[in-house]
Formats: sequence, C-alpha cells, structure tokens
Amino acid sequence: MPQLTQPVHERDHIAGPNDAPVTLVEYGDFECPHCGEAYPILKSIQAHLGDQLRFVYRHFPLTQSHPHAQMAAEAAEAASEQGKFWEMHSLLFENQDRFSLDTFVELAARLGIDPDWFQQALEDGRFAGRVIADFNTGVRSGVNGTPTFFINGERYDGIWNEDDTLLQALETAAERSIR
Repeated sequence: MPQLTQPVHERDHIAGPNDAPVTLVEYGDFECPHCGEAYPILKSIQAHLGDQLRFVYRHFPLTQSHPHAQMAAEAAEAASEQGKFWEMHSLLFENQDRFSLDTFVELAARLGIDPDWFQQALEDGRFAGRVIADFNTGVRSGVNGTPTFFINGERYDGIWNEDDTLLQALETAAERSIR
C-alpha cells in the first residue's frame, strides 16, 4: 500500500484538531471535475465526523488537462496569506465552471482581499513555488491523479463517491487509532 511520504506539518492547510484520531489528506486539483464531485462529499464527512477528523488539502494541479488548475491553486495560496484559504477553497470548487484570472480576482474581492494585491500576486506567480512543493510531495507519494486520498498516511484506493465507503473507511481508521 503506497504511503504518504511527507507527513502532515504546520505548512499544510489543516481543518480539524491535530489530535484527531483520523487524518485524511487529499491531493486535489481545483479544476478537476472529480475533485468537484468529491468536495460536497468531503464537506459532509467533515460535518459527520467533527473533531474525529483532521482534513488536509494539498495541491496537485493537473496542468496538462486543466489549464487553470495552477492559477487556481495559487489563488488559494494567495487567499491563505490573508487567512482565507478554506473560504477560497470552497469558492473555487463552487465556481469551477468559470475559471479565469478575472473570476479569481472577483472571488478574492468577495472575501475582502484587496483585488489589486491579489491580481498582482497571481500575475507575478508569487505562490507558484508553494503549489509546486505540494505537487512534488504528491509525486513522491505515488499520486498520479486527482483526487487522491491518504487515511492516516496510507493511500486509500477505495470508492469515495458512493455508499459512504470513504466515510466507513475513515470511521474504521478512527476506531483503530483509538484502541
């Protein structure tokens, strides 16, 4: 079973308590339709598991297939610098069908981020290195598509989009780690 080579650390985007019994890491692409399908499922799982889950999002833009994926990831990083990563994360998945620089700037303004600063940051590629670093950790962990999930450091290759299979795997992992 492939393992997560880069442990979760303070640089990651983390939702949930650090001492949660189960950690779910997603390598995702904001322009990927499958990641867009996973987004509401993951929100539901987070709500269901509450403090039992630590959710980590890492960038894995598939730029060959998704021409706006890199910039979308950089937009999330620019928002993160302003303390708004998770808000931008949601807005990006909710607006997947209209990606462009103008859309990213509009979303930033909606979050109260200075649109001029934001646009300049994207045009300068100020956050490209951060996105590439995430991508490289994914490659080292055997990620080759999105979304790819790791549960407590082990790659999850099961079904995630039907019958609560991912939720069941997370609940089982939480039970194992509590024992």
